[in-house]
Amino acid sequence: MIVERGPELHTDSATVLTVGTFDGVHVGHQTILQYLRTRAKQQQGTATVLTFDPHPRTLLTGTQTPLLTTVEERAELLSEAGIERLVVLPFTRELAAMEAEDYVRDVLVGQIGLREMVVGYDHAFGRDRRGNIDVLRSMSGPLGFSVDQMPAALVDDAVVSSTRIRNALIDRGAVDESEALLGRPYALSGLVVKGDQRGRLIGFPTANLLVDPAKLIPLNGVYAVRVYWGESGYQGMLNIGFRPTFEGTERRAEVNIFNFSKDLYGQTLRLEFVKRIRDERKFNGVDALTAQLKSDKVKVLDVLGHTP
Repeated sequence: MIVERGPELHTDSATVLTVGTFDGVHVGHQTILQYLRTRAKQQQGTATVLTFDPHPRTLLTGTQTPLLTTVEERAELLSEAGIERLVVLPFTRELAAMEAEDYVRDVLVGQIGLREMVVGYDHAFGRDRRGNIDVLRSMSGPLGFSVDQMPAALVDDAVVSSTRIRNALIDRGAVDESEALLGRPYALSGLVVKGDQRGRLIGFPTANLLVDPAKLIPLNGVYAVRVYWGESGYQGMLNIGFRPTFEGTERRAEVNIFNFSKDLYGQTLRLEFVKRIRDERKFNGVDALTAQLKSDKVKVLDVLGHTP
C-alpha cells in the first residue's frame, strides 16, 4: 500500500475513493472497504482511502478524541484490507472551513484524482458539514465521477460506529462488545518503561506500558489479555488504573505476563483485550492484594483457556 501524507499529493485519475476518519476500521468500515475493492477491480482503478490527522473532532472541540486506532495502526489495518493507496490529510481549520463544493472540486478531484466515490450512510463534509450525498450527486456529472452510498452496518439492531465502540470501552470496559463491533479484539501497544517494581516483590512482576497519549485506554480495572512480543504470544492480566493500594496518582497500564521472566525494558508489547475481570479497588494491605491477584489469575486463565 502506498501511503501519502498531504498537503502535497499526487493525482491518480483512476482513484476509486472512500473518505473518513475510519477510526477503529470496524465492521461498518470493513463493509465499505470490501465494496471499494470490488469497484476498483471492476474499474481497473486504485482502491484509495482518504483519512485525516488529527481526528477532526479533536481540532474542532479542542479536546483529544481518544483513538481506537492511531494513524499507524489504521494504516496497517487498511493495508491488510487490500487498500492500495492511503492518503493522510492534515485536518486544519482551513480545511474545516472549506465549502463543500470547493473541497470536492479542488481536493477530491483536483488533487487526488477522484473517478468514483464510495461513502457511508451518514457521510458529511465541508464547512458546517453541509456536504452530503446530494451535493456529491449534483457535482458528479459535471466533474466526471460517480458516487455510491453504503447502508449502515448493524450489530444487535444498532448502528456500528466508532463513538459506540469508544463509549463501550470508556464507560464499561466492555471489550467483548467492542470485539463484536470491531470484528477483532481491541488492542493497544506500548513501550515498556520502568515503574515502581512493586509487583515483583509480591510474585506478580509487571511490565509498565508507555502508550500513545492519543490512544484510548479502556475503563480502569483488571483484564484478561493476550500479549505479543514480536512474533511470540503469551497470556497475561492487565491492570489499568492508579494502584490505590499504594496511593498511586498516575494512571498506568501494567501487564503481568504468565510464565515469563525476560527483561523487556525498551521493548514494545502489543496487547489484545479478551475480558474485563473486575473493577480496580483499594485493598487493606499487600497480603489482601496478593490474595486477590492469585484469584484474578485463576479467572484470567479460565477465560483464556490455558493452565499455568
